Amino acid sequence: MSGTELSPGASNPKEIDVIDVYTWTTGNGRKVPIFLEETGLPYRLHMVDIRNGGQFKPEFVAICPNSKIPAIVDQDGPGGKPISLFESGAILIYLGDKAGQLIGNDAAGRYRVIEWVMFQMANVGPLFGQANHFLNKTPEKIPYAINRYVTEAKRLTAVLDKRLGGSEYLAGDYSIADITNYVWLRNPKNEGLSLDDYPNVKRWFNAIDTRPAVQRAHKAVEDAAKQYQAMKVAV
Repeated sequence: MSGTELSPGASNPKEIDVIDVYTWTTGNGRKVPIFLEETGLPYRLHMVDIRNGGQFKPEFVAICPNSKIPAIVDQDGPGGKPISLFESGAILIYLGDKAGQLIGNDAAGRYRVIEWVMFQMANVGPLFGQANHFLNKTPEKIPYAINRYVTEAKRLTAVLDKRLGGSEYLAGDYSIADITNYVWLRNPKNEGLSLDDYPNVKRWFNAIDTRPAVQRAHKAVEDAAKQYQAMKVAV
């Protein structure tokens, strides 16, 4: 990582090879740093405090009109021109193509990777999020909603488990498909899950979680958040 900035701002024009990553400490916020640590592309973190409305500040909305992290700005985008992107799946596909890594070894492999990225974007993220919400966030428990979303979270995890029973990683080789699904399984109890019930997922999760680049990314995000909080207190 080239350095850590703590709020949205312009990049140093002399560092056009550094990718600016706007993020927070959530699972989604860790996907892009994991990819960048895995591939060695230089980056700079900008912490967007979503707990206190940082995602709604005009300078961030200019990058991400949906006010959701993560987002990136790559000053050295296609044709050497700057590009900003939001939506973690789109970002990972873009970065995979840019780096020529973690997105399959041929056209068929690329589409297999994208298939499992879309599985997470369309299914795991939204349904796990609802399971967590109705299990842990609502003022009153709503049994119908809890049953609906926890049941679906379990079904989706079983889909992953079946796939991983026949493949070391979701798309064959380790890829962005694994990164994007992995972050959603870091706190399975939040969705009413236990990885002990899904041995193939548990094996796969542990293999990813212990990768040095993954651990570096977690530390980078957590350290940046601590620095951000320290600066707020100092102000």
